[in-house]
Amino acid sequence: MRILLVGAGGVGTAFARIAARRQFADVIAADYDLARAERAAAASDRFSAVRIDARDSDAVSRLLAEHSCDVLMNAADPRFVMPLYNAALRSEVHYLDMAMSLSHPHQDAPYSKTGVKLGDDQFAMANEWEKCGKLALVGIGVEPGLSDIFARHAADELFSEIDQIGVRDGANLAVQGYDFAPTFSIWTTIEECLNPPVIWEADRGWYTTPPFSEPETFSFPAGIGPVECVNVEHEEVLLIPRWVSARRVTFKYGLGDEFIDVLKTLHKLGLDSTVPVSAGGLQVSPRDVVAACLPDPAGLGAKMTGLTCAGTWVTGTGKDGAPREVYLYHVVDNAWSMAEYGSQAVVWQTAVNPVVALELIDSGAWSGVGVLGPEALPAEPFLDLLTDYGSPWASDERTPSR
Repeated sequence: MRILLVGAGGVGTAFARIAARRQFADVIAADYDLARAERAAAASDRFSAVRIDARDSDAVSRLLAEHSCDVLMNAADPRFVMPLYNAALRSEVHYLDMAMSLSHPHQDAPYSKTGVKLGDDQFAMANEWEKCGKLALVGIGVEPGLSDIFARHAADELFSEIDQIGVRDGANLAVQGYDFAPTFSIWTTIEECLNPPVIWEADRGWYTTPPFSEPETFSFPAGIGPVECVNVEHEEVLLIPRWVSARRVTFKYGLGDEFIDVLKTLHKLGLDSTVPVSAGGLQVSPRDVVAACLPDPAGLGAKMTGLTCAGTWVTGTGKDGAPREVYLYHVVDNAWSMAEYGSQAVVWQTAVNPVVALELIDSGAWSGVGVLGPEALPAEPFLDLLTDYGSPWASDERTPSR
C-alpha cells in the first residue's frame, strides 16, 4: 500500500515511525515545511519526502498520481480537511483523517441548536464516494477513532441495550519548564473547546450547550484517578449515533481549571479568532499568533511525564439482562512512547490508530465504500491488531449506578 501522508507535525511523524515497523506500507511524507517531511520520512528507507501546500487540491491530486498512491492519510489540522478530501475523491483513492470538516455554530441559538456540524461537509458528499467505489474513513485517531471502535465493541459484544455512551478523556501529564504548554495542537484545541459542545439524545437528536458545561468528576484507571471533565465539541457525538443505538452520547474532556481559564481569556481578547487582523502592516490570524507563541507539542516529549487515557464509558443492559457499566480504555505512558518511538504520548496515541486501520484495509479485514466512521466497521479485528502493535486496550467493569 502506497500512502500519501499529508502533515508531518507531531502526529504525522509518529504515524511514520509506527508505520516503519510494519511491512504493509510505503509512505510519501508531505508537508509545507520540507524539513519536517524529511524528518518523518527518515523513519524508514522505504519512505520519501516532498513539499506540498495542503490547501492546493490540484497539487495534491498530481502528487497522488505521480506516486501511484492508494490512499491519502490526512494528518494536517482541520482547516485542510476539505481540500485534501476533495483531492482524494478526484483522484479516486481511499482517504483517512483524524479530525473532520469544521463546524459553524447556529447564528441565532448557538447554545441550544446545531448549525453546520462537524463532518457535515464530508457526509454531504457520501454519494460521490460510493459512486467511485472508494472509502473515506473519517475520524480514525484515538478520539475520535479508537473511542468509536470501543462503542461498536460494546454494542456488539457487551450490551443488549445501551443507555449512555460517554467518551471520557483524562491524563496526569505534566510538562516541566512551562506554565502553559498544550500537548496537542493549540489551533485544534481552541476550535473544539470554544465551539458549542454537541450532545445526542435519541428523543431529541443533536443539540448544543455552552462550552465547558455539565462538569463531572470521572475516575480514570492506571493511577490517574479522579479528574473533572466538561463537555467539549467532538466528532464522536456526530459519528456514533449514525451506527450505534444509544439513548445518549456525550464527549467530556479533563481540561483542568487553569486550562479552561486560559481558553476563556483568549476568547475574551479575540485571540481565538481565525480572521486576519492588521498588525505592523501585516495581516495575521490571532489564533496563528497564539500557536506560534507556544511550544510545538511534538517537541515536548522529553519534558513530559505521566499517562494519557482515552476511553468510552458505556451504561445499559448487559447481554444477561442485568444492568451493566463499563469503561473501555487505552493508556499510554509518555516514558514508554518516548523510549520506544521518540514521540510523546498524546501524539503517539493518536497516530497508532490510523496505522492499524490502514493495515486492516490493506489486508481486507476492513472494507467499505462511501463515507464511514470507525464504528461502522467490525471492532474485533482492530482491537486484536492494536494489541499486536504492543499497545493493548483494557476494560474496567464498574458498579452500575442504577
